[in-house]
Amino acid sequence: MACSVCGFQHHCLCEQYPKFQHSIQVALLCHPNELNRATNTGKILLSALSTAEQFVWSRTEPPQELLTLIDEHPNPLLVFPSEHSQPITECHHQRSAEQPLYIVLDATWQEAKKMWRKSPWLQALPQCHLQPTGTSNYTLRRNQNEGNLCTCEVGTELMRTEGRHQQAQQLDDFLHYYLQVFQADRNGHAIKSNKIQ
Repeated sequence: MACSVCGFQHHCLCEQYPKFQHSIQVALLCHPNELNRATNTGKILLSALSTAEQFVWSRTEPPQELLTLIDEHPNPLLVFPSEHSQPITECHHQRSAEQPLYIVLDATWQEAKKMWRKSPWLQALPQCHLQPTGTSNYTLRRNQNEGNLCTCEVGTELMRTEGRHQQAQQLDDFLHYYLQVFQADRNGHAIKSNKIQ
């Protein structure tokens, strides 16, 4: 029987999730389709970061709690590449010294573009884009465009931007291990090693 928390049948990972009490502040705006996808990595960020919160996107009814959080925060930043976005390093130099509230769209790339296009309140936010330090290791979905990162990888890049390199590496190592376990569990067996390399 599969674990009710991590979802794996042959190799429960619940005890191995990294936990960061003091880290970046992230608001995950999740497309409704993403909530039940086994391939979702936003749940890793939610588990690892005590400062992460999840909100569900709706075209007709923006999440009021997120709008309030944005209104009350001195430095909200939408992490989304567009013709209006700036490199994240420039956003840091130009804006408040207060640690940012990073709004991250948790969706496929096609869904994320739709979310942004149909949400004027998202378009009104200061926008930044990442300049990844490496290529994506995410292999759970087909038709991934080169340069795109999964949600958890976005989190690790944001950590590096904030100078939290040890946390970023720990989360990156866990994601790499998680992907191995996912593939093995989907094929009906446990992996040989039960430790994160």
